[in-house]
Amino acid sequence: MKIIGISGSTVGSKTRIAVEQALRYIQKEYTEIDIEVIDLKEYNIVFSDGRPYQNYTGDTHVLLEKIMQADGYLIGMPIFQASIPGTLKNVFDLLPVDAFQNKMVGILATAGTAKHYLVPEQQLKPILHYMQAWVIPKYVFIEEKDYTNYKITNPNVIERLNELTNKLVYYIDIIKKRAGTAPPLV
Repeated sequence: MKIIGISGSTVGSKTRIAVEQALRYIQKEYTEIDIEVIDLKEYNIVFSDGRPYQNYTGDTHVLLEKIMQADGYLIGMPIFQASIPGTLKNVFDLLPVDAFQNKMVGILATAGTAKHYLVPEQQLKPILHYMQAWVIPKYVFIEEKDYTNYKITNPNVIERLNELTNKLVYYIDIIKKRAGTAPPLV
């Protein structure tokens, strides 16, 4: 089983910190799972121009191939200007519409305040559903106040991250065991 944690922005560090914390928990609890962090700031990604994903080159090609080969995802995103980061949206635009078919996605979002709590619900989930992902209904929302010196210190947030990753692993396992037997998403 391969799970990719995506830190979906080219700026900041708190989203990556949260993604890494969740993946460390998976690594500790489920040693047989292959995990990888993809931090979009480490890739030189071109803008989508409508080509099939296989026709992109360089970092864009490497990134898209990694994403297409995973069994599940933990997508982390900061919330800027009450929206998902443009870099993350561009990655979705580069992928085929069925990129996440029969794949499970967990979501975590970081923000300065609780004002933007519904951004994942109203903006990210519809994109993922359109791309045929199975999305864990509850996501983890992490505020600035939940960090101390660039470390998540709120025990409730840590517990919710652990619960999210447990569900992610559980549902990926079910999907893999029953591959091809689930009705198509419409």
